[in-house]
Amino acid sequence: MIDDLAIGLEEAFEMTLDRIAPLTSESVDLIEGVDRVVSEDLAALVDSPSVDASLKDGYAVLSDEVAAASAEHPVRLSVTGMMAAGEKQDIRVVPGTTVRVLTGAKIPTGADAVVSEEFVKIEGREVLVGTFAEIGRNILARGSDVGRGKVVARKGSRLTPGMVGMLAAAGHSSVSVIRTPMVGILATGDEVVAPGQPLPEGKLYASNITTLGAWCRRYRMKTRLALVRDDPEEIYNVLKTLSNHADAVVTSGGAWTGDRDMVVRILDRLGWQRAFHRIRIGPGKAVGFGLLEGKPVFILPGGPPSNLMGFLQIALPGLLKLAGHGRPGLPVIPVRTASDLLGRHPRWTQFIFGMIETRSDLPVFYPLKGASRLQSMAEAEAVIAIPEGETVIPAGTVIPAQLLE
Repeated sequence: MIDDLAIGLEEAFEMTLDRIAPLTSESVDLIEGVDRVVSEDLAALVDSPSVDASLKDGYAVLSDEVAAASAEHPVRLSVTGMMAAGEKQDIRVVPGTTVRVLTGAKIPTGADAVVSEEFVKIEGREVLVGTFAEIGRNILARGSDVGRGKVVARKGSRLTPGMVGMLAAAGHSSVSVIRTPMVGILATGDEVVAPGQPLPEGKLYASNITTLGAWCRRYRMKTRLALVRDDPEEIYNVLKTLSNHADAVVTSGGAWTGDRDMVVRILDRLGWQRAFHRIRIGPGKAVGFGLLEGKPVFILPGGPPSNLMGFLQIALPGLLKLAGHGRPGLPVIPVRTASDLLGRHPRWTQFIFGMIETRSDLPVFYPLKGASRLQSMAEAEAVIAIPEGETVIPAGTVIPAQLLE
């Protein structure tokens, strides 16, 4: 039976992102900025390289003097000195002369090309140049990697290691990035026990919040985990404390309407602004979202598949938006289905965990059908959705898949 109060996935996704704004920015050491989101356009402070530089060990020449040079008819030039990378000296190249240059050395005044050393024969203080070199040969022009004033990283972009290196070359030692969220994660239930503690009969370890915490850490978010008994006052106090000290709160369990499902009722007491509670997705129907004193709160059901799917589809994109990501969510690639995939209802978005097999044309998606929910979740490499309006995706269909690995 479809819940008439539940909303569609796309609507829930848009409502979530519309209500969340990125956190404020902070300045961090450049190397600490990797995988963080840039909070402002960053322009190059210097030219890189700062001079016209040699790309090879060789000889700086006047290109017109060696225009006709060949192995059979070499051009003889007098060597007047040597220049290495980082040296301040300059030796002018005039007709009939050359300067020995090492890789990275400044191009001597007057020279407009460099002949690589393998095309030169040394005879005392002279060399025989056995090849032509047109203007600019083996020269890295000043500012050709990045020019002063050129924008190197745009606001909202995620810093990769390559971009960090580019910013270093552009003269930056620190970078302004969006703050990394502190996420408070609360699990409710008398049956839940913290990992490492004795496990009494009838109870289970708190694998859900451990999984959620690991996902947050993957994106460099800080976490604060809490386990709470099914006691309304204790849940109230811990929720209030987490909302005071964290940038966002994720709850695990107690998300439905049973006698011990108290999370929504307690959030109502705290005065949160509910955006929605219940989405037409499977697994994960009982997902909810709202704001408590301006901070995002995500409600997730306690069943492991529902818990994880609600997090991946709603909470994670919301947290990534909070961290400044312009395209929050899991990476997506096209895959081909290995078998028919069956949905449950045309008004329902059904998610399926699976494995990816690399092929020469497109990766192939194989659904996981193991008896163990946790094992299937642990082994899954991707997730596909059977969207609303469809109940069957035939084998061989090309569809998008969200990557978990």
